[in-house]
Amino acid sequence: MPALTLGLHSVAFITRVTRSSMLEIIGENYIRTAMAKGLRESIVILKHAMKNALIPVITLIGLDFGSYLNGSVLTETIFSWPGIGRYAVEGIMKRDAPVVMGTVLFGAIVFVLTNLIVDILYHWINPRIRYGGRD
Repeated sequence: MPALTLGLHSVAFITRVTRSSMLEIIGENYIRTAMAKGLRESIVILKHAMKNALIPVITLIGLDFGSYLNGSVLTETIFSWPGIGRYAVEGIMKRDAPVVMGTVLFGAIVFVLTNLIVDILYHWINPRIRYGGRD
């Protein structure tokens, strides 16, 4: 039940973003060109359209992942699940500064690492995405 509570909103939102992104990509010229060349529809969808449609979806999943770990305080408290969110709330209630600082630092590190992984996935999915100043 707690996992369903955390994930239900995100699943609906990710599905809507994926659908709208795919609909936008399917109307592009390079998709029509690939279909006109005689490629199978499944190949065009999986190899051409899905790669470009996944960029905003990966961004959304990365942001949601960080929110799951840091924003699950309410869910952990309601369902009495032991976790870092509940630990942070107990630290706040007891005015335990090292616990609060540790949980905030952990949350910040998780967000930074999640954003790094998302950036690496961008390049892995679409190698045309380049970072840096090379011209």
